Amino acid sequence: MSSEGQTPVAEKLIDSLAHGRFELFRDGELVGWLYYTRLKRNRYALRHTEVEPSHQHQGVAGAMVRRVLDEIRAREGTITAICPFVVDYLSRTTAYADLIDARYPGYSDRAAAESALRKAVAEARGRAPETHESLIRSEPTRPTRGRVS
Repeated sequence: MSSEGQTPVAEKLIDSLAHGRFELFRDGELVGWLYYTRLKRNRYALRHTEVEPSHQHQGVAGAMVRRVLDEIRAREGTITAICPFVVDYLSRTTAYADLIDARYPGYSDRAAAESALRKAVAEARGRAPETHESLIRSEPTRPTRGRVS
């Protein structure tokens, strides 16, 4: 597939301190965000990734995670991977291994992250764990738009 005729997309990542998330803008439009908790001055727990429905399946989540990790590296920070998408992304590359906090690395694979998510939601609801897909469809406290990971 040729890239001729394709217009380059202008991307901008901002750290929205008020929302506790990094936000990715493409051509001025908010297309995705990654929620985090700042655990210490330069340590981030990457908790949850979402992509606007109209921008799903366009590589937004991967581009956003890469840009967030590059930003945390520039800040000389470390990460604890909680979000299943981030965990999966990190499992496919060694380029960001130096960012993973040695003492608190987070989850080692996507299945473990998703299992922990199901368990935490079930405990909060006071019932047995559900599948990740049913959590996406039924969780009333989650935003109704965007991809849940």
